[in-house]
Amino acid sequence: MGHAGAAAAAVRYLRSAGAPAPVEALPRPELRCVGADERAPVDPAEFRSVLGNFATGVTVITAPAADDEEGPTGPAGFACQSFSSLSLDPPLVAFMVGRTSTTWPRIARAGVFCVNVLGAGQGELCRGFAVSGADKFAGVAYDAAPVSGAPRLTGAPAWIDCTIHAVHTGGDHLIVVGRVDALGTGEAPDGPLIFHQGRFGRLGGS
Repeated sequence: MGHAGAAAAAVRYLRSAGAPAPVEALPRPELRCVGADERAPVDPAEFRSVLGNFATGVTVITAPAADDEEGPTGPAGFACQSFSSLSLDPPLVAFMVGRTSTTWPRIARAGVFCVNVLGAGQGELCRGFAVSGADKFAGVAYDAAPVSGAPRLTGAPAWIDCTIHAVHTGGDHLIVVGRVDALGTGEAPDGPLIFHQGRFGRLGGS
């Protein structure tokens, strides 16, 4: 399935599940494609190294247990640094997920997700959700987010409960837009968890 097909499949599912209609977009600006002879080659390793200088917060995106072709499954979740607020009116957030992610199809089927913003002391929790193929929720304390029912991780400084609003293609990733249904904060005595140059850190420290 190509880039457009992956996004279109998710949108078709959302429409069949009765998700809210997307907000009307403004007209697209006039754009000109960059020609192949105009595009400077970028080495992937250099790209990763340079972009690593941009520090980000760290989240875990979760979805509730659901049924799939093979029967019922447990909750889904993955560690995500590519998260951002997007719009105040309506309240929208966005995260980016790799097209090869095995967790994304489960989130798409659920049609909802919860963003768990991690605190400085939750680095090991994040590493657990970055592993593929393991039971990521083993030994993890959580309750159900109030609207979606997605896991709301205990100790997270903030959580944002969302319905999938739209999915767009972005190279080897998908851009997932969520409409915020509920949100809240918890205690974060050590501040947020920060990811910078391939390492976890905290504000004002290493």
